[in-house]
Amino acid sequence: MMLRYSLIVLFLLVQTISNSQSQPVKFSEILKDSPSIEGKEEYLSSPFVTAGKRLYIVGHQDGGFPELGWHIKDEMGGIWNHPIKLFDGFEVELTSEGTSKKMDKSEAFINYPFASEHIYSISEWYLQVHRYQFVPEEIPGLAIQFQLVNNSDQTRDIALSFNAFSDLRPTWLGERTQMLDDKDLAKYEENHDRWVIKDSSNNWFAVYGSDRKPLKNASSRNNYQGKGTDTSLKYELSISPRSNEQLTIYISGSNESYQKASDDYKFLINNLTKEINDKKAKFEELANNSKLTIPDKKLEQTFEWLKYNSAWLVQDVPGIGSGITAGIPDYPWWFGVDSEYALKGYMAIGQSSAVYNTIKLLDSVSAATNGNGKIIHEMSTNGAVFNDGNINETPQFASLIWEIYKWNGDKEFLKSYFPTIKAGLEWLLKENDSNNNLFPDGFGMMEIHGLDSEMIDVAVYTQKAFDDASKIAFELKMDSIAQEYQTIGIELKDKINNEFWSEEFGSYADFIGTDAQALRLIDDAITRADTLNKPWSVTELKNTKEFINQNPSDSARPFVLHHNWVVNTPMEMNIADPDKAKIALKTAETYTNPFGVFVTGIDRDESSVSDAASFKGSKVFSYTGAVMTLPTGVQAIAENNYGNPDKALDYLKRMTRSFSYAFPGSMYEVSPDYGMITQAWNIYSFAIPIVQQFFGIQPMAAKKQVLIKPQLPSEWNHAALENVLMADNEVSVYYETETNGRSIYRIEKTNTAWTVKLVLPFARYEIISEGVSKTQDGDNIIFESSKNTVVISKLSQN
Repeated sequence: MMLRYSLIVLFLLVQTISNSQSQPVKFSEILKDSPSIEGKEEYLSSPFVTAGKRLYIVGHQDGGFPELGWHIKDEMGGIWNHPIKLFDGFEVELTSEGTSKKMDKSEAFINYPFASEHIYSISEWYLQVHRYQFVPEEIPGLAIQFQLVNNSDQTRDIALSFNAFSDLRPTWLGERTQMLDDKDLAKYEENHDRWVIKDSSNNWFAVYGSDRKPLKNASSRNNYQGKGTDTSLKYELSISPRSNEQLTIYISGSNESYQKASDDYKFLINNLTKEINDKKAKFEELANNSKLTIPDKKLEQTFEWLKYNSAWLVQDVPGIGSGITAGIPDYPWWFGVDSEYALKGYMAIGQSSAVYNTIKLLDSVSAATNGNGKIIHEMSTNGAVFNDGNINETPQFASLIWEIYKWNGDKEFLKSYFPTIKAGLEWLLKENDSNNNLFPDGFGMMEIHGLDSEMIDVAVYTQKAFDDASKIAFELKMDSIAQEYQTIGIELKDKINNEFWSEEFGSYADFIGTDAQALRLIDDAITRADTLNKPWSVTELKNTKEFINQNPSDSARPFVLHHNWVVNTPMEMNIADPDKAKIALKTAETYTNPFGVFVTGIDRDESSVSDAASFKGSKVFSYTGAVMTLPTGVQAIAENNYGNPDKALDYLKRMTRSFSYAFPGSMYEVSPDYGMITQAWNIYSFAIPIVQQFFGIQPMAAKKQVLIKPQLPSEWNHAALENVLMADNEVSVYYETETNGRSIYRIEKTNTAWTVKLVLPFARYEIISEGVSKTQDGDNIIFESSKNTVVISKLSQN
């Protein structure tokens, strides 16, 4: 009897485990308490992305998968498992009582931090269909769950056909690494009830099936361009009255082997519940790090979702590397300069593993490609380098390393990358400064044909690089090198303020060059401005041309032609003389619209003050006429550097207008709805102004010290930034203005070994907490403490 009882218990236990694995949690249940944003009806025919580190899916919010993208023309959508694509997309057809309905036009799209949902209704069937997408964080897989809700009083029998359009093809520049596409071959595995698709000439595989046994399967050619095939699985569902049924499709892929694709497929089926719960917990943690609470709830929400966006853009490619990619759908690979901006923001929101992995990747690939300290510009996910580097990327790498060191305090980190920095700075001046005036020649951020002489952004980032490299050298006890770099940095700062400044235009110049170069650029710019119907630009450019012709110069001189956003980099890097900065910041306001700062100022027109409509980009992808988040973020940082937090907040608000404008939960690269649907450097444009400037959090982890010098916008009567990670410490800053006019600053940290230095403008203060010392430094009061809580009250002026 005991043996029989034990066998029954064992049978029930096995049956329970089996049922729990075959019946994964309903997506609707696990998502119901997660943040979500519903899209706009007018943007249902525009893209969405749902992503993990190994795979992502790009389609339209209406549920379709049109051919989209320009980098690989019409191929940037679908399901990607870099360095290969798996599917162009899929479609679903429902059949009931002899009538068929395609699920190709959803009535709503809802985005979640780690999943997405399309909603369809078939009113004559009293049926609602929810289609969910979930991508695991570390596994190259995708789960698509259909929940069919029967709102009638009768049982509804439904046949669901899932049609998948394979396209096992290489990523961009595949031909450079002998990744040559061939036709796909499909095989149905009866023993696993799934399709396996293979590229006929490569070990590229895609696998898909379901947690139910299909009624039948079929294969044919598909209608997409390329060499893919069309396969389908058909399932029967019987839905009771006022009830629902669900069907989950599982997809995996591999560019290595059939076994790898099969193993990942099985793993996803058996572990879906755990995977979705783990990812939910991870994204809750992302939201909790550098958690912002302010009166402006739209800006608060934007900042939270930009942390999610940042995680979506991390790509792990076995055998190549891991790092943040620039943007989806057309830049899903690695860039030097995009990372050099974005990673500063990633560090401020606690996503440090992405920072370290990306830096390691850029450094190793740059060394293999250039071998002289020069940092690459653009690299595909198959390892092929497209551009071995623009001039600005090498100095910006040095500043990135110093910035990250301030947060991690790891001297081994500095030692690892200082050889690259040292070699890069030597290459910068020896190979790119023909006239030895410390201004390197070559393309910076503005890739305008002919604009490759001495550029303002290159000069500024070079100055910052030598200044930061001197600090690194001092940290590493290399005093003679440090002093050499420091001297160059000081000299460059003076030269930029003297030689790039234009009193006439109230701005720093776009570039320093010869008259001949300027005249060529003016003619090109006039054509551009005339084509865009910018009469004020044409008039200004013609006047500048006339001035040059009447006042020729035999030597190079500064020119203000394009009013490119990079003329604001002296203020971004805080090296502009204060009097010049005041003028230049005012001038910059001229080249804005309600969403932010124009990339090229001559593209601005009179309607920009009130025009808040969709951006009408050209048919051939171009940034002409664009307002972008990076220039706008640079301007916010610049305003904060010179004590103007209210102006900085205005630029953040302009960018926030484009949040969820087209793709809910994200911010386009070009404001409000053009280009990449999510972009890495957006976090730079928000995290630096918010974390490091408004809340003034400036760690120096090597000294176990954090300087906090808040300059909050005047309209924030309360604000909090919690759980800011730095090395082995976390810091939270709270601010509140009471009704009696008193202001309370509360600083909390987790590590008693760290010292807090709270710097506030001179005023009457009361020290609330114990163990706090107070000193005066010019116009500031410094409160210092090693206690884990510091509370200071600013007394009312009344």
